[in-house]
This record gives sequence, structure tokens and C-alpha cells, in this order.
Amino acid sequence: MSHKCPLFWASHVLDHSSKHYNLSTALRQTWSGEFYSFIFWLWLSLLGFNPGLIMLQMSISLLYQFWIHTEAIDKLPKWFQAVFNTPSHHRVHHGSNPLYLDRNHASILIIWDKLFGTFQPELKEKKVVYGLVENIDTYNPVKIAFIEWLALFKDSFFGW
Repeated sequence: MSHKCPLFWASHVLDHSSKHYNLSTALRQTWSGEFYSFIFWLWLSLLGFNPGLIMLQMSISLLYQFWIHTEAIDKLPKWFQAVFNTPSHHRVHHGSNPLYLDRNHASILIIWDKLFGTFQPELKEKKVVYGLVENIDTYNPVKIAFIEWLALFKDSFFGW
């Protein structure tokens, strides 16, 4: 959803704004996602799941995604890569190359991307280019945090 809907992309773009791929990239978290991300989890509570367990799952997912933001780990065993999101799979997710755009959305289980047709393996002959299709050429954290929101606002009110 974060790659298809402009509202969600405005929050997620921070994670993709770095032209480098390392553990610090994982720390580029949204400041605005908490305003609406509850809609993805609220229905689980309505179905009877314990809110504490939902929060635990969200925490585990966030922690898992930290270690996969690295170029230091090449490929993991095939059985692991077949089921779980790995550094190799997640490098593809951060790619701005046309081959890699909007691929490998998984948090923990890559099987979802394989089931829904969004899986793309990292290819040795096609190095991943990190960043955005149109990069934000600044290190100013305030500008990075708000630039996509400003563009969304302009498109919504002045782009007609």
C-alpha cells in the first residue's frame, strides 16, 4: 500500500530517500504513519485478537526489518531465502532501477511477494541502484520529512 497510494507513500518515502543502503537506512522511519497506520491493525482487535499481541507483532516486524538493511550479507541459504525476507530481497525493495521498482514488499515473510507476483530476486548482473527515481538532493531532515507531503498538498489543491 505504501508504494501505490500517495498518502502512504508520503510517509514511506523517508525509508527510500537514502542513496546508500546500510543499517542507518532502517532508522529512517516515518513521523506521520502513526496517524493512520492503525487502520491496518484495528480490524484484528475487532476480530478478537489481543491488542498487546498485535503490538508485539508490530514490534517484532520492525526489529526484524532492521538487520536486513545491509550490503554486508550476500545470500543466505536457499531454504531461508525461499520463505523469509533477507538482505538480498530487501535490497531489491530499495532499488530505483525499473527492474526492481515496487518489488519485495515483505516485512518478514517473502512468500507473500511470491504469492502476489511482486517478488524479484536480486540479480548479480543488475546491481541495485538505491534511492528514489527522482532523488531528494538534500541532507536536511526537515526537508526530507516534508517534501513529499508538500508535493501531495500541491497536487491535491493546485494540480487540477
